[in-house]
Amino acid sequence: MTQAAAAFTAHLRSVPGLAAQVIGRTATLALHDELALSPKPGLVTPTDTGSHTDMDAHTFMRSLFALRSYFVRIAGLGADGAAFHALERCGIEAETRMLAATGGINTHRGSIFMLGLLCAAAGAVAAQGRRSTPALLRSTLRVRWGEALAARATRTPTLPGGLAARRYGLRSASTEAALGFPVLFETAVPAMQAAFARGLGRQQALLDTLFSIMAVLDDSNLAHRGGMEGLRHAQREARAFLDAGGASRPGGVAAARDIGDDFVRRRLSPGGAADTLAAACWMHRLGLLGPASSAP
Repeated sequence: MTQAAAAFTAHLRSVPGLAAQVIGRTATLALHDELALSPKPGLVTPTDTGSHTDMDAHTFMRSLFALRSYFVRIAGLGADGAAFHALERCGIEAETRMLAATGGINTHRGSIFMLGLLCAAAGAVAAQGRRSTPALLRSTLRVRWGEALAARATRTPTLPGGLAARRYGLRSASTEAALGFPVLFETAVPAMQAAFARGLGRQQALLDTLFSIMAVLDDSNLAHRGGMEGLRHAQREARAFLDAGGASRPGGVAAARDIGDDFVRRRLSPGGAADTLAAACWMHRLGLLGPASSAP
């Protein structure tokens, strides 16, 4: 953590209620970071609807406005030591607001779950007067709510992503959470740190992070849309993109755009990877990724 980030964290601890406000508002900004990234294979951007016919950037912005208070509220619940059922109820209420804002379209269900849990963990850390790090966030999440998340993973799924995960034997979102989001902390965070350390700009750094996530994540959104072949195809394309030099090589951004065209033809949309990228952007904005995070 940079000196400026450490001082900012200390300031948060000194003002009651401010930590939850900053944690939550930063989550909304991180979701906008994910939306703004372009090109982004199969996903909605400000100028492209990707593989979707029922939503665009305006749909996502309506969702973001509806969710602004949710992330602040769940960070406060974490600070108060709330049990998992309280977090879950808060998330369900947020999902209801999202669907009302979007006319029933699911734009951010995955981030309501993932970023919400991370905000709660960050709130718990701040309430203890401790300085957040990725490792501390992960351990706090697992210690406080890991058992409840593991129990949640045994429920019979009802939503498309959960049904696809069960059908194909993939790790569900609840299982990923119970394990402390291994793809986020073991793949996305190091990838983003390395990208900024190499001096990449924001677009290239976020693209390389997104493709790093896509290469390894059991993305049930891809499995729901394209079956196991769709998921494995996306993973192969992501690995090939990175092996060829990623976004920073000559023609790298154009190559990402070509992969996006292929995903649209196949109706593939890596929504789980997008949620994980947003979570990494959130940690980056909070100054938790070390000196590399100060790059533009």
